[in-house]
Amino acid sequence: MSLNKVILIGNVGRDPDVRYFDNGAAVANFPLATSERGYTLANGTVIPERTEWHNVVVRRDLVSFVEKWVKKGSGLYVEGKIRTRSYDDQAGVKRYVTEIHADRVEFYSTGSGNRDNVAGTAMAGGQPQATAQPAGYQQPVSGQPDTSLDSNSADDLPF
Repeated sequence: MSLNKVILIGNVGRDPDVRYFDNGAAVANFPLATSERGYTLANGTVIPERTEWHNVVVRRDLVSFVEKWVKKGSGLYVEGKIRTRSYDDQAGVKRYVTEIHADRVEFYSTGSGNRDNVAGTAMAGGQPQATAQPAGYQQPVSGQPDTSLDSNSADDLPF
């Protein structure tokens, strides 16, 4: 068994580049930055923040969502597959490019704003749709599952 799945949460580095083709297909590309926080070890060694840049490729129904809503600086949650392709540059040197082919794109915010705000989301094969937390929703306590919206209780499990 094998699985090729990538989940990234980061910020868009520049406005998406959207291209349309004669056959009606479209593709959008943009860089996404993810960062690991810096820290200091017990012995005083400082480990600096590390930022990785990812090339995100969006196709099909996601393109219209990205074109309309995603801008430089947008916080995004991206699910997709990692793909590597090669090409020969102008000097004839073989180059490799690693890309994230997105299947799902959602806005992501680390701010402590109002949880009832509607956030945009889009998935490949579907139309952009709005998502929001239900009224009165509270974040579950760490380590405990959120059962507030679940009509099934643990006693109903067949095992």
